Amino acid sequence: MNFSEFPFGPFFLALYLGSSGIRKGSLSPSGGLAAFIIGFTMMAIRLRTFGVALIVFYLVGSKATKVGKELKARLEEGHQEAGYRNAWQVLCNSFSAFLASLLWSALYVPNSVAASLLSGSSIMDSRRPYDFEQWCPATLRSTWSRTLLFVCLGHFACCLGDTLASELGILSTVPPRLITTFKPVPPGTNGGMSLYGTLASAAGGIIMGLTIALSLLLESGSCRREWQGVVFPLLGWGAFAGLFGSFVRIPPHNIGGSNPNIFNVQIDSLMGATIQRTRFSSKTKRILTDESPAPKDTEIKIISGLNILTNNQARSHRDPNLPVLT
Repeated sequence: MNFSEFPFGPFFLALYLGSSGIRKGSLSPSGGLAAFIIGFTMMAIRLRTFGVALIVFYLVGSKATKVGKELKARLEEGHQEAGYRNAWQVLCNSFSAFLASLLWSALYVPNSVAASLLSGSSIMDSRRPYDFEQWCPATLRSTWSRTLLFVCLGHFACCLGDTLASELGILSTVPPRLITTFKPVPPGTNGGMSLYGTLASAAGGIIMGLTIALSLLLESGSCRREWQGVVFPLLGWGAFAGLFGSFVRIPPHNIGGSNPNIFNVQIDSLMGATIQRTRFSSKTKRILTDESPAPKDTEIKIISGLNILTNNQARSHRDPNLPVLT
C-alpha cells in the first residue's frame, strides 16, 4: 500500500475514540487499545457501513451507561461507573460484527489484507469486486453481502438493545420478572424482563437498523434506487433483534440476521436465568456483579441461576452462533 492510500481518517478517528474512552472512564487502557484496533480495522473497510455502525453503537451505548449510573450503583455491588470496559469486554461486544466485516472485505475488495489471508479458501470462489453504482450490498441478489450485513446488524442491534434495556430499563419503578418463573426479581437480575427495558431494547435495534440503512443510502447509488428493499428489512430485523436482546441483561449476540426465531430467543433467555448466577446481598440490598468483593456467605441470597458462566463468558459463548442464525 502506498503512503497516500493509507486510511488516515479511520486511523485518527479510531485513535480519538479509543483515547477518549480511556479519558472519560468508559474504557480501561486495554479496552481503549482493543477499541482502537477493532475500530480502525472496521472503519478502514471500503464499505463504510461497518465502521459507521460500530461508531453509533459505541457512542449511543456510552451515553446510555451514564443515564442510570447513580441508580445502578445503589442496586449493584461492584458496578463500574460509566461502563469501564476492558479489552475482553470490547472484543465480546464486537466479535461477530468484526469477523463479518473482515469476511466482507475479503469477498468484495480484492486487494485488501483480508482477501490475501483467505486467498486459498473455497469461499473466495464467489467473490466479486464491489461497485457502489452497480449493486447494493443489502439486496436479496447480493446473497453473501446481505448475509454479512445482517450479521453485523443482528450483533449490534442485540448489543445496543441490551445496553439500553439494562441502563434505561432499570429506571422503571416496577420490578422486572424472571423469564423462567415470571416472579418479580430485583432490577439487574440475569433473565429479568421489564416493559421499560423491552421498549428501550426495541429502540436500540431500530437505531442500528436505521444507521446501517442511511449509511448504505448515502454511500451507494444502487441502494438509493432500491431504497424500499433496503430500509424496511433493516429496520424490521433491527427492531426484532434489539427487542429480544432485552431478555437477558448481557448481550445475547446470537440473535439477528434474516432468520431468527422464538426458540433461539428462549434458549438465550434461559441461559441468563439458569446458568448465570444472580446473587443478592441481604445486607446492602444490592445485586452482586462478577466484580463484587466476596461478602460473608450469610449475607448472600441466590436469586436465580447456577454458577457456570460469568457475564463475559456468556458473551463469548453467544458470539459464534450469530453467523449461523443469520
